[in-house]
Amino acid sequence: HGQAPTTPTRATTMSSAKNANESYCTFTLASDVTAGGLPSEEEIAKQLESNDPKIKRHALKAAIMAMLGGEAMPRILMQVIRFCINSDDKPLKKLCMLYWEVVPKYQEPTSDEVLRAAAGGQPLQRKLLPEMILVCNALMNDLNHPNEFVRGSMLRFLCKVKDEEILGPLIPSIKACLKHRHQYVRKNAVLAVFHAHRLHGDTLIPDGPELVGEFISTETDIGARRNAFLMLYNESEDLAIQFLAHNLDDVSKFGDGFALLVLDLTRKACRRDPNQKSRFVRVLFQMLSSTSSAVSYEAAWTLISLSNSPTAVRAAAVTYTNLLNSQNDNNVMMIVLERLEQLQVKHSKILQELLMDILRALSSPNPDICRKVLDVAMSLISHKNVVEVVTVLKREVGKTTQESSDSSEDKGKVYRNMLITAIHGCAVRFPEVAESVVHTLMDFLSSDGGMQVIIFVRAIVERYPNLRPAVLTKLINTLDEVTNGNVMCVCLWILGEYCETSETVKDAFDKVTEQLGEAPFVVAADDKKAQEKAAAEAAKGPKMVTKNVILADGTYATQTVYSEPKMNLSLDKTPHLRKMIIGGDIFLGTIIASCLTKMCLRAPDVGIDAVTSKAMNVKSLLIMCGIVKMAEVTVSAQKTSLADCSERVSLCCRALLDPKATALLKQTLLSEGKASFAAFLKHIQDKEVKEKEESKEEVVSAQADDLIHFRQLRSLAAQGGDIDLDDGTDLARATGYADGGSLLSNELSHVYQLSGFADPVYAEAFVTVHEYDILLEILLINRTPNTLANLTVELSTMGDMKIVERPQSHTIGPLDQMTIRASIKVSSTETGHIFGTIVYEDASTQEKGYINLNDIHMDIMDYIRPATCTDEVFRSMWAEFEWENKVAISTSISGLVEFLDHIVTSTNMSCLTPHDRNEKGSFLAANLYAKSVFGEDALVNVSVEKKDDNDGKLAGYIRIRSKTQGIALSLGDRITSVQRGHTQ
Repeated sequence: HGQAPTTPTRATTMSSAKNANESYCTFTLASDVTAGGLPSEEEIAKQLESNDPKIKRHALKAAIMAMLGGEAMPRILMQVIRFCINSDDKPLKKLCMLYWEVVPKYQEPTSDEVLRAAAGGQPLQRKLLPEMILVCNALMNDLNHPNEFVRGSMLRFLCKVKDEEILGPLIPSIKACLKHRHQYVRKNAVLAVFHAHRLHGDTLIPDGPELVGEFISTETDIGARRNAFLMLYNESEDLAIQFLAHNLDDVSKFGDGFALLVLDLTRKACRRDPNQKSRFVRVLFQMLSSTSSAVSYEAAWTLISLSNSPTAVRAAAVTYTNLLNSQNDNNVMMIVLERLEQLQVKHSKILQELLMDILRALSSPNPDICRKVLDVAMSLISHKNVVEVVTVLKREVGKTTQESSDSSEDKGKVYRNMLITAIHGCAVRFPEVAESVVHTLMDFLSSDGGMQVIIFVRAIVERYPNLRPAVLTKLINTLDEVTNGNVMCVCLWILGEYCETSETVKDAFDKVTEQLGEAPFVVAADDKKAQEKAAAEAAKGPKMVTKNVILADGTYATQTVYSEPKMNLSLDKTPHLRKMIIGGDIFLGTIIASCLTKMCLRAPDVGIDAVTSKAMNVKSLLIMCGIVKMAEVTVSAQKTSLADCSERVSLCCRALLDPKATALLKQTLLSEGKASFAAFLKHIQDKEVKEKEESKEEVVSAQADDLIHFRQLRSLAAQGGDIDLDDGTDLARATGYADGGSLLSNELSHVYQLSGFADPVYAEAFVTVHEYDILLEILLINRTPNTLANLTVELSTMGDMKIVERPQSHTIGPLDQMTIRASIKVSSTETGHIFGTIVYEDASTQEKGYINLNDIHMDIMDYIRPATCTDEVFRSMWAEFEWENKVAISTSISGLVEFLDHIVTSTNMSCLTPHDRNEKGSFLAANLYAKSVFGEDALVNVSVEKKDDNDGKLAGYIRIRSKTQGIALSLGDRITSVQRGHTQ
């Protein structure tokens, strides 16, 4: 009927000198009646006299909207009493109730009374309007109405009335409704009794708890019983506990709402008196098996809060695990996983029993859920269950190759990388499973996760020498399946470094040379023509054919068919390694030269005869010459690597031809690379151990001589353990304001001055950014001795921002102040501006005034969050993203690492490139990564150099890449401003 559902909002305390609107604004209305402007008071009064309910509804809506805007409209009250109060039209009755909420119910005090009260005389006495007697009579009629819907609606309305003079005459009728035959009336009557007792219990209804106690003992309706228990829980806790004690066995039959109230009562009672815990444990164990996920989750959390015994923790963990595998909502699964992660800190042995059940959640299609499951599982792995876990992970890796749909393919790529990383972690921590997983994973060398697999294989080969023969044999056999150039480089490095027997050296050399073929490594003329012809055919693209078809139901439809030219089915027999070299991969050619040289130098030491060794040398030299020739004639993106390639290949040739060079270089080529990689692995392992120790040090454990914290005497900032029953602490933890000391400074950094101190109205805004929403709390101070009427803050935005809730007009007294709110929805990470004007009318002079406000600049840093990703993912996104912003470095900072730290801190990004702070150099390159709250990726590459010819100043470029233009430009502006503004 054109009205929005009623939603409760903040109600402020009503003073006698103010209109009652603010106290009773507990709803919103659709603004369809304001189109074209609101009608005048005379027009509304005339429309209310109409016999058409639709016209009456429209007029009453207009009256409510006008009164919410600050209009008094005294004439409308009597019109509503005369023409609307006895109507049987249900929507009109609903609007009447909304009207009773906003209408002023008390007489405005006279000026003499105000002056007398201000002088310290008798305080102001509120006098009820005479018309309210008629309203009370109408409300009583509805309370005694034969229709249960009318009665129930009126009882619901009375829960919003706070005036003792209005509620007083209605109390007998409300009590009578407690015995009504219909449950809708009874459950609303209980809420009305609760509301009246909470506000005016001593004067209006002192026997409220006893009434409801008798009522709940005989009530059979779930909703009414729940509302009655809510009343007892808040107003008479002893009666609530008494009822619960008599009905412990039946709690599961009383509904989910009742069970959640019981859990609240449990936390409240045990917080006040810990000795009460034993009374509630039985009912908590009952609720763990509830069919409602909300009840079982809350029961598990409450049980852990009350008891740390293994039985209670195990029961709660089983409940969490069942929820994890029965819920489809990603948010619910993530919350449950976080609870399991918290349990793991102190009860890891209990959770290890449920590890296989937790791993069942890997079936979720969401990669974030799978990542969280793997994080939890990796912290629970032990020698007892590692074999079972690895078996599950290997099975999951096998499943990723069988996915066919587009969505699962997307998940499969990310998911496979996560699984490979997890298996890698298992193999490093538990050597006994390394052999079983490495062969399984090597089957995926040709997949898109091949880089992670080969890095894992490289670490295994170095750490476990006893596994080298089997791994090298497998690697040699699968070399022809590798299609990625970077993976091939690592494969060849492994073969060059770790082939240490005559058999493996021979097999590896033969395999590499067989895959390479004979020089020259250039495309033949006939093959080049064939490739150009195939490329021209592919460039033509598919042909589009449109035709009409008849569907099964007899209707016509248009069908569009794309016909692509047939692919050439003649299979190319060229090995992948030769294709890469012919394609111009100069870096891979350098790796091949180094690999063959190492094999040739090692051949005499492992027992290969001189003739075979000489043949290997000759074959390697011919291949190296072909690689250099290819690098000279091939036009490719790696053309700049030609000089490095020529120098490296020349060194390899000298090592094979010149005996003196062989003596000097042999030890370096054969052992230094392996030693450097071993040191690198040790550095990573030490770093992980150090980070783990640092994280353990952050956990403050209770000492024997620590002071005892009494909850009643404890400040809100005090910590009460990992899981606390204190709801206030939970709220602070959830909102991120657990640190009370930094709260004020954090808020002050987001306060913007909108007008000057000399303006008639001083305004400042506190800006809260919460992901997609911006909340403005604007403080307005009237600096004049006059009342300002119809004061409105008119806001506008620039950028991808939309004002959802605009501030309403208000009347502000002399030298008074008030706070208004506005809500803005953000849709992208672009920099935005909020600007506006204050419009008001001086009540004494009737002059209109305007104040232009300062702009609020929304910084991109409010949306950026540090994130991490692998180097492979970073390079993939860098090649894919099309928007790039290049910023020249101009700074007063002289240190390379210091400049990088300043950029990382100023842009709120994470550095993906590890660097040693003790190293001295003249240049530095690093990759930075962050994600916005909207899921957008921001990539930054810092390339900075200290030039001697530039007085030691830093020079270079910072390149930003993103999928959208806004984040690239905004981040570039941010970097430009912070790098110039920093002084050493």
